[in-house]
Amino acid sequence: MAESGWRWTDAWIFVSLVIASGAGRHRRAAYTRRPEGVRLADVLSTADHLNQSIPQRHEVEEAVRRLAGAGLVSVTDGWFRITADGEQLWRTRPSGGLTTTVETMQVVLSRRRSPGTAEWRLDEDEHAAAVQEYYVRSIPAPRRSTEGHPRQS
Repeated sequence: MAESGWRWTDAWIFVSLVIASGAGRHRRAAYTRRPEGVRLADVLSTADHLNQSIPQRHEVEEAVRRLAGAGLVSVTDGWFRITADGEQLWRTRPSGGLTTTVETMQVVLSRRRSPGTAEWRLDEDEHAAAVQEYYVRSIPAPRRSTEGHPRQS
């Protein structure tokens, strides 16, 4: 694929943002989702579940620049959102299994849109903080003992 075309990481970040934001739920109306969007830690968490790796700072930054420049996503004050165009693109993609979703989305992007170039920068410290937040959230909470506590009914 030419350097100017869509990359696999662009589709990976897009799909991660769609799933993290709930925009992928086809029966859920846009007005029922959080209007502010999702935080970077949520996007990283979903990306890790899709590909068993956390995207590096430069991967997120480059993908968001290209996706935002194409009018598919937006980022405001650290909140990532799927635009109406991005949601429409997602909803009209060929359906398939979760394991092929990123590859399918890369093909859809390549056929229907050209990548853009938006001005957006992801600070190294912001990325590191989001990774740390994700790690902390993913640590299971210790079980509390019910011993010595009266049963509640």
